[in-house]
Amino acid sequence: MSENKLTAEMNFLADDFLWADKKDDNSHQEIFVKESSWKQFKTSFSKNKGSVFGLVMIIIIVFFALLGPYMNEYGMNQQITGNENMAPRIQGIEQLGVFDGSQTFNTSTGSMTINRYETNPNAADTYYWFGSDVLGRDIFTRVWEGTRISLYIALIAVIVDVFIGMIYGLVSGYFGGRVDMVMQRFIEILNGIPSLVIVTLLIVVLEPGILSITIAISLTGWIGMSRVARAQMLKLKEREYVLAARTLGARPMTIIFKEILPNIFAQLIIMSMFSVPNAIFTESFLAFIGLGVPMPNASLGSLISDSFKSFLNAPYMIIPPVLVLSLTMLSFNLLADGLRDALDPTMKEV
Repeated sequence: MSENKLTAEMNFLADDFLWADKKDDNSHQEIFVKESSWKQFKTSFSKNKGSVFGLVMIIIIVFFALLGPYMNEYGMNQQITGNENMAPRIQGIEQLGVFDGSQTFNTSTGSMTINRYETNPNAADTYYWFGSDVLGRDIFTRVWEGTRISLYIALIAVIVDVFIGMIYGLVSGYFGGRVDMVMQRFIEILNGIPSLVIVTLLIVVLEPGILSITIAISLTGWIGMSRVARAQMLKLKEREYVLAARTLGARPMTIIFKEILPNIFAQLIIMSMFSVPNAIFTESFLAFIGLGVPMPNASLGSLISDSFKSFLNAPYMIIPPVLVLSLTMLSFNLLADGLRDALDPTMKEV
C-alpha cells in the first residue's frame, strides 16, 4: 500500500532523462579493415611530408638531368667568344627587373651595374638561364650534365651496397666462427685505408675519370652495408623458422637468400639509400680537389671548384651547382628517412 502511494506521488519531467551519447558507450566495437602491405606503406609514407618532398625533388632533378641539356641550343663544351661572364637572363622574367642580365660590381669608388647583353651587339637575343662561365659556356647545360654524374654515382652506390655489401655481410654473419673472423679482419684492413689514398693510387694506375671513382666507391663503399647485414643475420639466424629450415635439410645459401633475406631486405634497402648522399658528396669532393672527371667534362664538384675562383666577381656561377648538389643530397636523405618510417616495423606505432 505504501509503495503504490510513493509511486503515485512521483512526477517525471521531460528533461529528467537524456539520450546516451554513443561516444561514451564502452560496449561500442570498432571494426578495423585489414589493409595490404602496399597500402600501409603508401599511407605511412604519405604522412611524412619531408619524404614526399624528397621524392618529388628527386623526380624533378632526374627529369632535368635527362632533358635539361637539350632544352636550349648550347652544347656542354660550346664556347662562344664575347659571351664570357654573362649573368643569368630569362626570357619573360627580365621585364620584371629580375634575371635581366644585369650585374653589380663593387669597386673602390662605389658600385657599378653592367649588363653585358646590352653592351654586346651579338647578344641581343641571347639568353643564359644560369649565366655563362669565364669561357662563354652555358652554365645551365653544364650543371645538368654534371648532375648526371652525381646520379650515376648514386646508382653505383646502391648497386655496390646490394650486390657486395649485403652478400658479404650475410655470409659472414651466417657461418660465423673462423669464416666470420677472417672476413671481418679483411674489412678492418680495407677500412683503415683512406678513400682519398685509394683514389689517388687508382689515378696513378688509371687515367683520372669516372672509372677510377667508380672503382674507388666499389672498393670501400660497401663496408657499412656489410656490417648492418651481418648484425641482422646474427639476430635472425637462430630463429625458429631458420632452425626448421635447417632441420628439413635446406642448404646454407637457400636459408640465407630465401628464409632470412626477405625479412631484412627492407632495412638493407633503407641503409643503401642513406649511403647515396655520402657517395655523391665523395665524388663532388674529389672533383673539387681535382681528382674527379677531367676537363672539359663537367661534374657538380668541378663546377663548384671552377666557379669558386670567380666567386667575388661573379657569384651567380657557383649558386646553381651548389643548390643542385645540396638539394640532391637532402632529397635522398629525406627519402631514406621516409622509407625507414614506412618499412621498418620497429618504427611503426603499436
